[in-house]
Amino acid sequence: MNNKVPNLHEAFNGIFRIGAAVSTKTIRSEGDFIARHYNSITAENQMKFEEIHPEEERYTFEAADEIMDFALQNGIAVRGHTMVWHNQTSDWVFESPSSGPASRELVLLRMQEHIRTVASRYKGKVYAWDVVNEAIEDKTDLVMRSTKWLEILGEDYIRHAFEAAHEADPKALLFYNDYNETEPVKRDKIYNLVRSLKEKGVPIHGIGMQGHWNIHGPSQDEIRQAIELYASLDLELHITELDLSMFHFDDRRTDLTVPTEQMVELQQQRYEEIFGLFKEYQDVITSVTFWGAADNYTWLDNFPVRGRKNWPFLFDGEFQPKKAFWRVLGHN
Repeated sequence: MNNKVPNLHEAFNGIFRIGAAVSTKTIRSEGDFIARHYNSITAENQMKFEEIHPEEERYTFEAADEIMDFALQNGIAVRGHTMVWHNQTSDWVFESPSSGPASRELVLLRMQEHIRTVASRYKGKVYAWDVVNEAIEDKTDLVMRSTKWLEILGEDYIRHAFEAAHEADPKALLFYNDYNETEPVKRDKIYNLVRSLKEKGVPIHGIGMQGHWNIHGPSQDEIRQAIELYASLDLELHITELDLSMFHFDDRRTDLTVPTEQMVELQQQRYEEIFGLFKEYQDVITSVTFWGAADNYTWLDNFPVRGRKNWPFLFDGEFQPKKAFWRVLGHN
């Protein structure tokens, strides 16, 4: 490891935490690198519902505990992800023990029990939770995403989730987390949802802006407008899943084995501008987490085009800083 390279998180000391999404695999294989550059981590998948609660009477905390232990041993803060989501939720949650769909009362009880059990286990160790993830619909003519949570519990499921999390760990910061959060129509729906939760006295402390962006968009103005609108609710903002894809979402080409020079330059420029913007709003943005640690592994290698390599981070596949890293740190 090149010790002449500044620690990424130390460059933002006193501004905001710098995080990375991790797994037991990555902390075992690149734990020293992660601990050096990041002072916050999020479990990419291993704290999600189906991963830690596959059967009603069985919790499998081993992987999540290993990630927590790694964080504690290295003085790294942990963001919990995620309590309630339409994906990666165990099927049994919505099924009756006798057969057919479970009743509203049973699903609500199961959701509350899950949240209380998980939040209580990591009480005092997780500084923030993504309590509800991606509950807003992308399509312009609908507000709430159609999920089994919504279908069985109604919109109130969000309130109940936050209340259960707060009851289990009163000191943890509780977030609503979503993507396409800068797109004006969806942005306004997210704002209206969170505003209504606040008005009802629901214990919500922040909005998680995922930040799955690319080298072409969203524009600085769109990001700024979203930050300002969400910040007007007097909540903390976390950038929770940041990556800058080299491709437009609808770009399906698979011929590139390395990014073009133009892509590399655009990514450098974008990262510099985006972090400049984040620093402008450091009074409300308290944490910035990348959805990975380096280009050796990213979920974008399989999404939206399976098996296509992507290069979305500040560190390359060999864990070396890219030019974008130096631009973010202010070394042009």
